[in-house]
Amino acid sequence: MAKDFKIDGRPVGPEHPPYVVAEMSGNHNGEIGRALALIDAAKEAGADAVKIQTYRADTITIDHDGPEFMIHSGLWAGRRLFELYEEAHTPWEWHAELFQHARKIGITLFSAPFDPTAVELLQSLGCPAFKIASPEIVDLDLVERCARTGKPLIISTGMASLEEIEDAVATARGAGAKDILVLHCISGYPTPVDQANLATIPDLASRLDVAIGLSDHTMDTVVAEAAVAMGAVLVEKHFTLRRADGGVDSAFSLEPEDLATLVRNLRTAFDARGKPNYRPTDAEKEMLSMRRSLYVVADIAAGEALTEANIRSIRPANGLPPKYLRQVIGKTATRQLKRGEPLAADMVSGFAT
Repeated sequence: MAKDFKIDGRPVGPEHPPYVVAEMSGNHNGEIGRALALIDAAKEAGADAVKIQTYRADTITIDHDGPEFMIHSGLWAGRRLFELYEEAHTPWEWHAELFQHARKIGITLFSAPFDPTAVELLQSLGCPAFKIASPEIVDLDLVERCARTGKPLIISTGMASLEEIEDAVATARGAGAKDILVLHCISGYPTPVDQANLATIPDLASRLDVAIGLSDHTMDTVVAEAAVAMGAVLVEKHFTLRRADGGVDSAFSLEPEDLATLVRNLRTAFDARGKPNYRPTDAEKEMLSMRRSLYVVADIAAGEALTEANIRSIRPANGLPPKYLRQVIGKTATRQLKRGEPLAADMVSGFAT
């Protein structure tokens, strides 16, 4: 299993409670006050971090009306790419205040940069980790640039083939990245539950030898909770103050009370996962006495034969284990045995366990 590492001082890995990332994305609706309120809400809900996205419309696409620059289906059908990104982006002039506010209230803020200038901005602000967004996993120059910062690198895999994922991880390692976390992700907005394919999580962990998390776009918290039970060490979910307020991602985002529920349930799922165990737990020890064992169920004289009429497997568990029943039947008692006595080896002539 890949080693643990830290994001802004918080350990992340299989031995630690899942790291919960509240994705702001464009749910600030173009208002810095709302962005600050989202950071506050994430902190109150118990999330470990808030993630933003660092790009401008002109760094991620161009202002063009061609059909390939239009979205033709799904949540944003009919929107031009440039127009959508202009609405959704987090203005660069907000970044310093957002980072300052997050530090002030004690929650981690990090970002997904989308071009070299974004990496430079985030470096200047002390961004503690970088994320490679799913569509950017094929931009190996960006992966390399982020890896060279030495910061923890989170790589999201929506739409990617195994070869593309392996190329990104190899590029990051080749550029010196030590702390790499790969997010299983389905880039469907929202994602149908039957396409979540959570079995990919342990498979990626075995193939890549890195920590694996989940970037989840399903409509509630169940899939994320199941992912932790399958080994996810980080969960990222979009969140908003109120879905009714609208916004580019609000339709599939959690509200603050949902986020608080997610945090609680993920930690419960982590606690429940535990480790492989084939011994009675502390909670079971009291019940051990309720297992079956061999008991004398009718008085038996010394030298009398043990039979199915006077020896039975019953509760409680103070006698010989039931597996010895066939071996003691037909043997004789070494002394007088009273009904209700647990059968022991020295009560049976010629018997040893």
